[in-house]
Amino acid sequence: MEPIIRPNPMPAMKTVRVACARAAIVALLSLAAPALALAWGTNSEQLIATKGIDTLPVEIQPFFEANRDFIVKHSADPFDWLEKTPATERPNHVLYLERYGKFPYGLLPRDYKAAIAKFGKAKVQAGGVLPWQIGVYSAKLTTAMHDGNWEQARLMAAYLAAYVAEAHDPFNTTLNFDGSVSAQPGVNARFDSALVDRYSHFFPLRPVDAVFIDDPTGHAFEDCLAAHAWLENILLADRDSLVGSTTFDDAYYDRFYDRAGAIVIRQLTDAATDVGSYWLTAWINAGRPTLPSR
Repeated sequence: MEPIIRPNPMPAMKTVRVACARAAIVALLSLAAPALALAWGTNSEQLIATKGIDTLPVEIQPFFEANRDFIVKHSADPFDWLEKTPATERPNHVLYLERYGKFPYGLLPRDYKAAIAKFGKAKVQAGGVLPWQIGVYSAKLTTAMHDGNWEQARLMAAYLAAYVAEAHDPFNTTLNFDGSVSAQPGVNARFDSALVDRYSHFFPLRPVDAVFIDDPTGHAFEDCLAAHAWLENILLADRDSLVGSTTFDDAYYDRFYDRAGAIVIRQLTDAATDVGSYWLTAWINAGRPTLPSR
């Protein structure tokens, strides 16, 4: 991802001095930045999972409502796996779209076997497999519901929620996932976690009713593309919010929320709607079995 570059009419020597000063500021700010986050923060994930339950129809909502605490708790499991085995788990959380040309990244087949045939398994794994991971867990939830394995169903529902949430995080779709490419270290943590932790009580999160998804994997690709489209806006908002600050202080976060808060709210809301929609889709594809009340 290329940083936004504005015309600079300053003489060469002055430009060099300014660049050095900016580099020093970036280094100083990085010390004050939140810890590197690889995904939505805990509060974000919990918001998405719990709001997803609110989107469900009456036929299946009681089961999810009775298991709300379990689902919200275990939606964090994939991030425990990520911490313990990052080399094997990280590809399941990301899709580095820039590896496949330019938007809308048509070079990358949506079918996994076709992608492997075109690029080889090593390159596809290195580029991330998040949409296919969502397709896999959507199928696992469908199977568990079809078989009446409700312990497995609620666990698969939690894992599916985690990966669907990941697809709505813009920083999971880019090689600039930690801000290193655009010299904005920690920008993902400031957007994904800090804004939510600071301002979530102001969020008007109102996801719409869950709907059937015709193609779970294809829909996940569209979610990643939609999230990716917000990156430049977020990066610009972060840069502009630093004007007048020498640290990531309250004034910076107030400005960042004014500029990027609407994007956070939109992505969390859309993620919650999609989580409910994936659960509903699995139930429909399983033949609409009667779910237990707990």
